[in-house]
Amino acid sequence: MTSLLLDTEGLNRCIHCGLCLEACPTYRITRLETESPRGRLHLMSAIASSRIDPRESDAAVLHLDRCLACRACEAVCPSGVPYGELIEEARADIARARGTPALGRLALWSVSRPRVLAAIAALLALADRLGLRALARRIVPARLRRLDALAPPSGRPAYRPVAVEAPHASVALLLGCVMRASYGDVHTATAQVLARLGIAIVDVPGQTCCGALHAHAGDHAEAIRLAKRNIAAFERSGVETILTNAAGCGAHLKSYAHLLEGDPAWVERAAAIASRVRDVTEYLASTADGTTFGELAMRVTYQDPCHLAHAQGIRAEPRALLRRVRGLELVEMADADVCCGSAGFYNLAQPEYADRLLEAKIDAVLATGADAVVTANPGCMLQLAAGLRSRGSAIPVLHVVEVLDRAARNA
Repeated sequence: MTSLLLDTEGLNRCIHCGLCLEACPTYRITRLETESPRGRLHLMSAIASSRIDPRESDAAVLHLDRCLACRACEAVCPSGVPYGELIEEARADIARARGTPALGRLALWSVSRPRVLAAIAALLALADRLGLRALARRIVPARLRRLDALAPPSGRPAYRPVAVEAPHASVALLLGCVMRASYGDVHTATAQVLARLGIAIVDVPGQTCCGALHAHAGDHAEAIRLAKRNIAAFERSGVETILTNAAGCGAHLKSYAHLLEGDPAWVERAAAIASRVRDVTEYLASTADGTTFGELAMRVTYQDPCHLAHAQGIRAEPRALLRRVRGLELVEMADADVCCGSAGFYNLAQPEYADRLLEAKIDAVLATGADAVVTANPGCMLQLAAGLRSRGSAIPVLHVVEVLDRAARNA
């Protein structure tokens, strides 16, 4: 089988130095070369040169599937290997060769359709109110109990746009899929923080799921379809700045030009949109320079989302914003930028590795004595909340903008 997508130039940038090994969470768990970026790049090269056929090598596919795509290796690579792009290309080749499992296809189909996600959220909320979900947890198999434990919350308020009189700036906000369906109140908190600064969020009809989960899973065609729909929607909005409050979505939006580089009619449009994308913490740190955000007496620790810290290089900005809250104490946890094990659907597809990463992460959180753990990505929020619940801890998991919004109300 010949690879249609793998970038051999990118693969050949690897100089086999091994600096990526200790940055890789799965290598740190196993100490196996095949579970490291260097080992996986070797497997990708073998697939690209047809020395390994993914239709026949279960072992090669398993090692590539076990990659979190956290991109920690990119942050330490001296040769600029575009590992995140390469692992997505490899998975697209594997999906073309082997197909995608039925459950995976259903999940990917659902997240790209807001009405379907909204209906699922409504059903989960109803099941909670009737006590059916609690009953089901007692009788369903362990795999389904795990799925329930990691399901997005069903009872959080929906997004409420905030009106701003005579705004001095306007931005767009990616509503996304999981964020729109399950963390609408984080969008509202984002809007409220911006409104206090005189910045309005404009409505962008037609926007949809960013396609990150599809790209990570190898569904290249659907990732492209969703990207084109978002590009057209944000072009129509006319805004110069597109904000995201989900790290994975922001990293993917910023990579739209690469995703569409093979389509001459779209690549320049994709690059133009990607250049306007900012994470909300990145935007606030520059736009609200020197602004304090009120007061909140709380001890917190911050978990770096992989696709914020490694993929976008945004580490200092969230911490700087938290330090602008009077009375808030920020305590660093150990290995704050090591993946928590969420990684899209990874915590469902690779439960053993995900649980080992989560166990260490919750140990680090609890060791800080924090009143809350703060992060900036819905997958991290879900994973951390599940891990804390499993330890019997009531420590809340908050988004950075939720902390800023709460503090502003106490100003």
